[in-house]
Amino acid sequence: MVLSGAEGRHAATVRRIGPGERVDLSDGRGLVAECVVTVASPGRLELRVVSRRSEPPPQPGLVAVQAIPKGSRAELAVELMTEVGVDVIVPWAAARSIPQWSGDRAAKAAGRWRDAAREAAKQARRSRIPVVTDPATTDGVISRIRAAALAVVLDRAATARLTELAVPESGDVVVVAGPEGGLTEVESAAFAAAGATPARLGPSVLRASTAAAVAAAVLLSRSHRW
Repeated sequence: MVLSGAEGRHAATVRRIGPGERVDLSDGRGLVAECVVTVASPGRLELRVVSRRSEPPPQPGLVAVQAIPKGSRAELAVELMTEVGVDVIVPWAAARSIPQWSGDRAAKAAGRWRDAAREAAKQARRSRIPVVTDPATTDGVISRIRAAALAVVLDRAATARLTELAVPESGDVVVVAGPEGGLTEVESAAFAAAGATPARLGPSVLRASTAAAVAAAVLLSRSHRW
């Protein structure tokens, strides 16, 4: 195989990977080729494929519904969730979300989230790049909650602890992280009616950009995936 273009330049010129070194290539959907470099030239690597493997989608699947944070914290949230192991990231235009995506701005913002997920997946050596969906409405989030094997809404006022919840072995686990100003009463009631369990992480208040990643880590630690 030949690795060229942006990835080839990064590997050969920036990382200075040379002959004899190992490189793993992935299509981002679970297929991995384990390779050894045979020839290195500026911006290009020639690789010999040693073996290939196909990794199935992990179970349970972890879906993070992330209320859209402000500024660069959005990309930070995506990076952290990707590194932890979230499979699907859903940007959510909550009632109290300060940024509001629409038109061209929505497409550009979603593109930045997808770029952040792709780069973080490479850094974390994941064979699957998380799916970043188009922005979801509250009705769209409700539909995901209804279809989930387990749905959790992070709420620091909840009586249930996230560490106490039983995580299913299959299906989707959906975790909803609200905006900086918190969920409205209407949103909380609608999610509860759809079957979501309010749960708290701990005594400290986390930023909207980090709460989903921390919650994902807690849930994954209670599953057979970790």
